[in-house]
Amino acid sequence: MRCIGKGRKQRATPLTKHTVAILRAWINEQHGVPTASLFPTRTGVPLSRDGVEHRLAGYLAIASLHCRSLQGKRVTMHTLRHTAAMRLLQSGTDTAVIALWLGHEQLATVQIYLHADMAQKEQAIARLTPPGTRPGRYQPPDSLLAFLQQL
Repeated sequence: MRCIGKGRKQRATPLTKHTVAILRAWINEQHGVPTASLFPTRTGVPLSRDGVEHRLAGYLAIASLHCRSLQGKRVTMHTLRHTAAMRLLQSGTDTAVIALWLGHEQLATVQIYLHADMAQKEQAIARLTPPGTRPGRYQPPDSLLAFLQQL
């Protein structure tokens, strides 16, 4: 799929066969041609970034009625972008590939989005565990916790 992104840069993204099938059905349903805007507004012009944010906010409000954990959360397209980057990182995808996927010109830019989560930090520590010791979180004995609470 090709699209024009921020700064009028052309982006190319590979799609799965399943996604291609869904998009083809959508295009046929809209009586469009492959070169037409994939998500037009009701006037036929391409949906803007603000338009996408507006729709996301509307769907978030609906989802919040059924999923209380979403209430009060700020979810934006940038949040979804960051989440996609984190999922790619957690799957073992190289940061250079993630930078290309997000359309960054410099590899260092992707570091803004990629913050290691607790599971990744634990995995890194587990690789450094000395031989003969069990990996995992340290669980202090009750006597140590009682001593520390008395301080």
